[in-house]
Amino acid sequence: MAKDKPAVLITGAARRIGATLARAFAAQGWHVVIHHGFSHKAAEALAAELPSAEVVQCDLADGDAAEAMVEAIAARLPDWRVLVNNAAVFNEDGAERIDPAVFAEAMAVNAAAPARMAQAFLRSARSAGGRRVIQFTDMKVENPNPDFFSYTMAKNALAASVRTLAMAQASPADRVYGLAPGAMLPSHDQVDEEHELSGRMNLLRRLTDPQELADAALFLAEGWLASGESLFIDSGQHLLSQPRDVLYLARGLS
Repeated sequence: MAKDKPAVLITGAARRIGATLARAFAAQGWHVVIHHGFSHKAAEALAAELPSAEVVQCDLADGDAAEAMVEAIAARLPDWRVLVNNAAVFNEDGAERIDPAVFAEAMAVNAAAPARMAQAFLRSARSAGGRRVIQFTDMKVENPNPDFFSYTMAKNALAASVRTLAMAQASPADRVYGLAPGAMLPSHDQVDEEHELSGRMNLLRRLTDPQELADAALFLAEGWLASGESLFIDSGQHLLSQPRDVLYLARGLS
């Protein structure tokens, strides 16, 4: 079935926002390649729901394996149009002292792997209509705070890859985009009440629906926006100045 449809690879697609993205692309007629790291049952269950889908596995902490996975997919898919680098790790450390293990994993998974995968995709994937890379960054690149320090550093590094990779493409049909979400689903160790409060800490005072992020990804997949640009899907959170992560602001911590 993949031969008759444009294909999209979504990393971290077995659960949460990744699964929302997978369902949205599938509903619009795409062949969805569902990547997971360690959620095989969830990935297979999702693939069984979709009209055209397959599952691939890779630990993105292994950059060589991530790059090889992209090259293998590119070799067999005739119209691989979009790569969505959604997968990320979100572990806690602070500005007072980097946790070396947290930092190494954040940089490997959140920055190095998606950059290397994007490069491999743009070298190897075939698509008559041009290729699109969508790098999931974070509203923290515009509204930073000292919490989740290594995560924030890694997401800023990934954001830097968007414009630089866009500048490096010879064909105007190939486009590289950033997609920056804000607080959307419960994160880290939040309970429901904390999520309800923290999710409204934005200019619109509303919970941002993950479907809005999926709709934005579908828009970017069409290539209407200039290459190198980013969309913020956060109900205006990136326009604020917040001294701490909203997880802690919701708990009344300062």
